Amino acid sequence: MSEKAPDGQRPSIAAAVITQDGAVLLVRRRVKEGSLSWQFPAGEVEAGESPELAAAREANEETGVTVTNGKNLGERVHPNTGRTMIYVAFDSADGEARVVDDEELDSLAWVKHSDLTTYVPYPFFGPVQNYLDEALSN
Repeated sequence: MSEKAPDGQRPSIAAAVITQDGAVLLVRRRVKEGSLSWQFPAGEVEAGESPELAAAREANEETGVTVTNGKNLGERVHPNTGRTMIYVAFDSADGEARVVDDEELDSLAWVKHSDLTTYVPYPFFGPVQNYLDEALSN
């Protein structure tokens, strides 16, 4: 479980890396964070919440899908936003993905491996890229 962020420190961001049927779910935010546009469903880890639960909650709040049994892929300070990012993998989603939070999201897409660089033209965090290379090639 995560604790409340120390004074002056912003809470970590949990990102849901959801793969299904050879594609990964990406969302496009209405307001860019740094140079980001297309990204994983994500949001702040709330006090007392694990990164896995936060990523699952954010995926549901943003896209309406339900995910379970998340696997932590790792964490880093994102080079563009300066926020601590925790990446959580889910290998299936229940429900049809749609833009639920239309104040925050503009669009979403299930993206095949061969199209990833069209949506995200910079390298993914190493453990995330390794996971996507394996999960999207099956």
